[in-house]
Amino acid sequence: MPLNSNVRRHNTRLTPVPVPRSVCLRKIIDMKRNSETLFHFTKSRETLELVLRNGFWPRYCVEDVQWAQEENSDTLQVAMPVVCFCDIPLSRIDDHVLFYGEFGLGLSRDWALRNALSPVHYVAKGDPVAEAFKLAHNLGVNHLPDNERTAFLAHIIFLAMHMKPLSGTMVVSGAPVEKDFYQESEWRYVAASKEFAPFLMPSNFVDPEILRSENEKTFTHGMLKFLPSDVRYIFVRSDSDIPAVMNFIQQNLDHHPAADLKVLMSRVTSLDSVRRDW
Repeated sequence: MPLNSNVRRHNTRLTPVPVPRSVCLRKIIDMKRNSETLFHFTKSRETLELVLRNGFWPRYCVEDVQWAQEENSDTLQVAMPVVCFCDIPLSRIDDHVLFYGEFGLGLSRDWALRNALSPVHYVAKGDPVAEAFKLAHNLGVNHLPDNERTAFLAHIIFLAMHMKPLSGTMVVSGAPVEKDFYQESEWRYVAASKEFAPFLMPSNFVDPEILRSENEKTFTHGMLKFLPSDVRYIFVRSDSDIPAVMNFIQQNLDHHPAADLKVLMSRVTSLDSVRRDW
């Protein structure tokens, strides 16, 4: 009979071996794949402060769409006006922040649902879900009457904006980087307005002037807002960054009630301290 790793055999009796409480707690937390909080990280304190002041700015992000294309298609990427969040527990956050940045916010899942954020559906090129999507797209394009085709395409494009390959290429600082997207457990906000394009093709997003102009439109018409009560964490890189963020909150967010600002400041913590705890 196989023995549980937490027991020892003494003669014919099984005697439990005490496991430290901290080890038990860590195992329980590690078993939880997702969090009740959605995290968004950036690379600088200045950008974090802009988010605290203005909300999240949906910029056009280049996305790998090879999974949705036919073999002879030359459209491998499109740019979408999105804000991305990860849904992973703090015990798994370290690799994520090393890639995206060590300043960030954690907001409640309730806030996310109220503001039409959705979890991303991951697909692999050629899998049944990807093939069903392509079939539905082709049927709509080729068989719907003209007066129905436009609305159909708008819906299916919106659906595609909430789908992502298991792994693929993303652009970081202008350079392509291979990434395992599935590990991020992404949720995203897709900005939508008649004032800006739902997506940009490569001929547009590679033009800096067009990209800047469209991003300015999303800033004016598509910002994603939150209240202090929605914030669960404000992360900074190190303990030395905490006073500056505290001062920023006091000096620049004083249009909120004083009690809300006190709670908001209590959310500030450093990743250094999180790493020490884990």
